[in-house]
Amino acid sequence: MPKAAIISKPQKPELEDILPGLLAWLGDHGFEYLLDRETAGYLDLSDICERAEMPEQRPDIVISLGGDGTLLSAARAFAFTPTPIVAVNLGSLGFLTETPVADLYTTLDAWLAGTVIRESRRMMHAELWRDGRLFREWETLNDIVAAKGAIARIGDFAIALDGQFVARFRADGVIVSTPTGSTAYNLAADGPILMPSVDAMVITAICPHLLTIRPIVVHGGAEVCLTIDSVPHETYLTVDGQEAVELLLEDRIVCKRSAYSVHLLRLKPNGLFNVMRSKLSWGER
Repeated sequence: MPKAAIISKPQKPELEDILPGLLAWLGDHGFEYLLDRETAGYLDLSDICERAEMPEQRPDIVISLGGDGTLLSAARAFAFTPTPIVAVNLGSLGFLTETPVADLYTTLDAWLAGTVIRESRRMMHAELWRDGRLFREWETLNDIVAAKGAIARIGDFAIALDGQFVARFRADGVIVSTPTGSTAYNLAADGPILMPSVDAMVITAICPHLLTIRPIVVHGGAEVCLTIDSVPHETYLTVDGQEAVELLLEDRIVCKRSAYSVHLLRLKPNGLFNVMRSKLSWGER
């Protein structure tokens, strides 16, 4: 029997109306389903499956109901699997979640019929090295950010590319982003927009105290090493804006191409420019 995993954003009252219909559709089509804690809460059900444990159940499809943050959480949970994700947009911006609620069942029908478009987004592998040892590692779809917390002080950072020293500078922080993440924090920090199909990473300093420091686009096979030369209190490494680790002096962050990709399902080819026009008001006067 096929199986679907459902991951939902918290505090979205409209899901109380959407989820019963979705579960009915899945039941009518012979699906079992796994509900994360948030999804089960909308339905007052006690039978839950924690997100981190969902891949062990080998679902055939993941349905993400929320915004880009919900999709990022689903992507990291299923990073080591080929399971496709339908990302339904219930958020306000939604650069990644391009499927509107109105197209949910049409997309699922197309998937069953084998006519849906499957788009792969390469992830980035990030490692945190401390005292010469690997401390933590992640697969990330959007970006990693090394930045200060609430205290208004700046840090000193050094960047090396494939073992070659690039620059040392002071800034509020540094973003290393995938093409998928180029429309997230990187865009807010005046970084470039990269098409998802580009094999690259982009390094962007946040409010650098050196006006000649500009975002750097590097090839996808590069190894980017970010060293923390001086660090104010409460400086963190943040992964996809959702997981955080406090950074210490001389910590090294190494970013490179991941061996894994996220597989998104949609009815039409990537509509990035449609999203840009609607979300960023491109072309309006």
